[in-house]
Amino acid sequence: MNVLGRIAVLGAGNIGGSLAQRLAEMDVAREVVLFDIIEGLPEGKALDIQQSAPILGFSTRVLGTTSLDAIAGAEIVVETAGLARKPGMSRSDLLAKNAAIVQGHAEAVRAKAPEAVCIVVTNPVDVMTYYFRERSGLPAPRVFGESGTLDTARFRWFVAEALGVAPRDVTGFVLGTHGDTMVPILSLTSVSGVPLSRLLPPDRLAAIVERTKQGGAEIVNLLKTGSAYYAPTASQAELVRAVALDEHRLLSASAHLDGAFGERDVYIGAPVVLGRAGIERVVEIDLTPAERTAFAASVAAVRSDLAILAKLPAPTVPR
Repeated sequence: MNVLGRIAVLGAGNIGGSLAQRLAEMDVAREVVLFDIIEGLPEGKALDIQQSAPILGFSTRVLGTTSLDAIAGAEIVVETAGLARKPGMSRSDLLAKNAAIVQGHAEAVRAKAPEAVCIVVTNPVDVMTYYFRERSGLPAPRVFGESGTLDTARFRWFVAEALGVAPRDVTGFVLGTHGDTMVPILSLTSVSGVPLSRLLPPDRLAAIVERTKQGGAEIVNLLKTGSAYYAPTASQAELVRAVALDEHRLLSASAHLDGAFGERDVYIGAPVVLGRAGIERVVEIDLTPAERTAFAASVAAVRSDLAILAKLPAPTVPR
């Protein structure tokens, strides 16, 4: 197996730290760089992960750092840094604060790792992916976001749980935003080839769709503090692996649309084929009229946030 030289993970919180562990254990790169601005946090987590290597048998070197210089030459960069929305914080506040973080990192990638494929996780992910691509100047196929991979995994689990079947036998897609306007595509969901509509009545399907939309919020409410990171980093690792190993996987990701589904110049969750160069193509699947209407509403929600972001003062980039 041909491994990469370096993968960089920006942000060493629960998401970044857990992702660095998953990537090290996958052994798809000689080095995983874990960056954060908090002194000691990335170094401590990197050392902790590294000390599991003799037990788990991976060869990847994990480096924790507070210097963006360490991302130089990275072939894949995963942007996980950002703030979660807190009580009293408006959507504009969140957009402004996370845009400042993303801008600084995107500029660093442009200067130090201009050939990288970049995966954006920072929320709101479709908007931040658009902004990361804009500020980095990288080609659109090399910048995409995690959205549908996580939402699809949650959707597949809820279906499997309802039917008492193996999760891996459930196939389907969740498109649109990573948020309330996401669109589980019921018309293309099946269990080992059997259409889902033959297995569950409409009211059960509607309940699963709603639970999928609230998948992240349900976990936040249970935890009381913090949010999900096991399933999110599993989905991020799936995206990284598809790129690192040039797997040509058909997955759902936040991709730049240039005519597909009748949309242009927007990032939104869509079916894509992923390989070493990033997004090889967007796959325009057939949607029912109701699904197409819901997808259009999802795109409109992203455009609304982009319009808010465009009216805000230029972000003050932390240095």
